[in-house]
Amino acid sequence: MKETVKNHIADALTRAKENGDLVLPEMPEIIIEEPKDEKLGDFATTLAMQLARSEKKNPKVIAEMICGLLNEGKDSIESAEVAGPGFINIKMSGDFFRSRLQEAILQGREFGQSDVGQKKKVLLEFVSANPTGPLHVGHGRGAAVGHALSCLMEKAGFDVSTEYYINDVGNQMNNLGRSTWLRYQELLNKKVEFPEDGYKGDYIKDVAQAVIDQDGSSHLDKPDEDALTFFRKFSKDSILEGIRNDLKEFRVEFDRWFSEESLDDDDSVNKAIDWLRDKGFVYEKDGATWIKTSQFKDDADRVIIKQGGERTYFCSDIAYHKNKVDRGYDLILDLWGADHHGYVPRMQSVLQAMGYDEKVFKVLLVQFVSLKRGGQKVSMSTRSGEFETLADVVAEVGVDATRFFFLMRSSDSHLDFDLDLAKKESPENPVYYIQYAHARICSVFRTAGEQKVPAPDVASADLSLLKEVEEFALIKKILAYPACIEKSALSLEIHRIAFYLQELVSIFHSYYKQHRIVTENRELTLARLLLLDCLRNVIASGLAILGVSAPEKM
Repeated sequence: MKETVKNHIADALTRAKENGDLVLPEMPEIIIEEPKDEKLGDFATTLAMQLARSEKKNPKVIAEMICGLLNEGKDSIESAEVAGPGFINIKMSGDFFRSRLQEAILQGREFGQSDVGQKKKVLLEFVSANPTGPLHVGHGRGAAVGHALSCLMEKAGFDVSTEYYINDVGNQMNNLGRSTWLRYQELLNKKVEFPEDGYKGDYIKDVAQAVIDQDGSSHLDKPDEDALTFFRKFSKDSILEGIRNDLKEFRVEFDRWFSEESLDDDDSVNKAIDWLRDKGFVYEKDGATWIKTSQFKDDADRVIIKQGGERTYFCSDIAYHKNKVDRGYDLILDLWGADHHGYVPRMQSVLQAMGYDEKVFKVLLVQFVSLKRGGQKVSMSTRSGEFETLADVVAEVGVDATRFFFLMRSSDSHLDFDLDLAKKESPENPVYYIQYAHARICSVFRTAGEQKVPAPDVASADLSLLKEVEEFALIKKILAYPACIEKSALSLEIHRIAFYLQELVSIFHSYYKQHRIVTENRELTLARLLLLDCLRNVIASGLAILGVSAPEKM
């Protein structure tokens, strides 16, 4: 809609220049805003104040001139008025909104689709939890944000691929294998000493029991080294399978699962480090191998190979991100936990050292989640086993509520997840409130069918019958959906969709309370049914982006 208004203003400026009223050496950027107070109009611009200096005119004079031209024979503009020192407030006609509603109705579920992404190739990596235990709620928030972002960006015209990076190399995997091996021995009544830094959750006992169920006590006689090799792989595969299943249940699947181990298999890590060494960015000091990240955005150089020869996580991550960029993506987008914020500049530094455009790599930090039940925080700690898994939360409140609650706040802000609220079937619960609107509209259509009202046809329906203030409020909010999609995708802010849906259904519920949809007036009924059908499509579309269902009955 803003583009139409911009075009009208551009046309007015062109005529003003032709008339000799404005000099305009070049066409200015026309910025359109929506006033917070609807009484001021539908759109506003400060263009006259922008032009005042270059035109050497009072901004109010310029504004009056532009308003005069806008008010000349533009059917889509009801009025253009000057306010204050030179603001221009524009009110659009009812036909302007109704004609755009008609276009939205014709597009159906495709309404909101955009090409702002210009088919740019994006690799979106998210979750990537170490396969050392079940997914906790923090991973769940990252999963919901990542998956919803991929859906949003696809809707906005980006070409998105999703990836999960499996950290299946290093001491953490050795510790996992050792923890399971010891629990296995304990379950077979062998006395062992469990290390303080071992993984203590009950899930380790479950994995050990699975080995017993499969192989019995056959591993007790194996040398420690052979046993640890087996238990490391068995534990990783078992936990990873659990992660896959939890994510699938959470409606999250990936285009690719990328194993860190594969970087060793094709020698990618050594090749990346050798390449950086040849460029003079790698050096030896105190028996360790360092990389000169301080030459770029990092505040210090970083160790990539420790004194004992063990590689750091950063070492493999260098090879992994080089692999990503080399695959030809326009944007590498990583979602990391907020505790990884210090890791961002060092990765940016490495990519700069490799000669890549810094714009190719972006990190979104997903803040922590606190679970609350009965007003009290729920304790979470992966290693001690005192934690709430994603699967536990989904089992308690359902996939829809879990996903929506993870997405209804900006991902860079801390989230208090109220389990009690998520289960409420009342307007207080935002996801229930939105889903109920969709179900209520479906109920209206069932009622219309029972009363033999024919299916509304946009080609023959009289949308001019939509005249109520509440109807225009609803139409305007529906028509704001494409702009919300574009803005949300470009800013990578998925919570904007959740906010939009809450505002949209609030307007609907208010409209529904004040006006009957199925009335004695058949033509008015058909017009209102078309409005509600378009609304239903927008609600379903927005919920689909969030990965939340749109029930027809509740």
